Amino acid sequence: MPDQVTSVSQGIDPSAVIHPTAVVAEGARIGPNCRIGPWCVVSAEAVLEEGVFLQSHAVIDGQVHLGAGVQVMSFASVGLPPQDLKYKGEPTRVEIGARTVIREHATIHRGSVGGHGVTKVGADCLIMCVAHIGHDCELDHHVILANNVMLGGHVHIADTVFVGGGAAIHQFVRIGRQAVIGGMSGVEADVIPFGAVMGNRARLTGLNLIGLKRRGFPRSQIHVLRGIYRSLFRSSGVFEERLAAAEAQHGTDPVVREILDFVRTDSRRGLCRAGREIVDDEDSAEG
Repeated sequence: MPDQVTSVSQGIDPSAVIHPTAVVAEGARIGPNCRIGPWCVVSAEAVLEEGVFLQSHAVIDGQVHLGAGVQVMSFASVGLPPQDLKYKGEPTRVEIGARTVIREHATIHRGSVGGHGVTKVGADCLIMCVAHIGHDCELDHHVILANNVMLGGHVHIADTVFVGGGAAIHQFVRIGRQAVIGGMSGVEADVIPFGAVMGNRARLTGLNLIGLKRRGFPRSQIHVLRGIYRSLFRSSGVFEERLAAAEAQHGTDPVVREILDFVRTDSRRGLCRAGREIVDDEDSAEG
């Protein structure tokens, strides 16, 4: 960034470096070693913790808290008003966790009074180009949204979920931990932890076996999860009876318990059900 200047006014740490064309409103809190590039706009209510980097033309609007080391790339915007006709300018906010990267043209809207008043993105997330996070969404840690992903309002995504490019997630959908969403999918129902879904409209195609292996899940645990998945989503009979049988057999296993608790939690969207199954050849060969 050529012709950088350092400012000590407006609550700006003296080690922060701000380009002279950037507009930082009085009242903004800029932490140590932050860098704000050309033509950026930072609102008076914004808080940037240590080491935040705003590339050129980034916009931080309203009550936005950026955790340490967050990066916001060119033409991305964080904290603009929700796309909600009921919103009347109430003081809602956005919180972004440490080290999260928000790539070019991504948009993250502040919460609404119809939700919890806050949109949250956890630590170590990657929000790729042109992705959109609607009002009142909550993303936990290590979530990856590929290019052009669209999240409707009030979506909740748990840790280590990957959402493929161009996928659209309906408002109020829950996505469980370490699930994977195939590119171009349209997800209108809740996705169980460790599940894999794809299609329009998306259906369960199995478990995120690659993700489980990469995360170091033991083979014995993966076999238990495959058995639970098949008994719940690939077997005949009444679903509640299958759920009770799975709980009686494996209810003390913490990973199985996570799936069962997710299924039993009240939902506005229902569960994503099974469609065409995609078999992992290596794992199926092991029986």
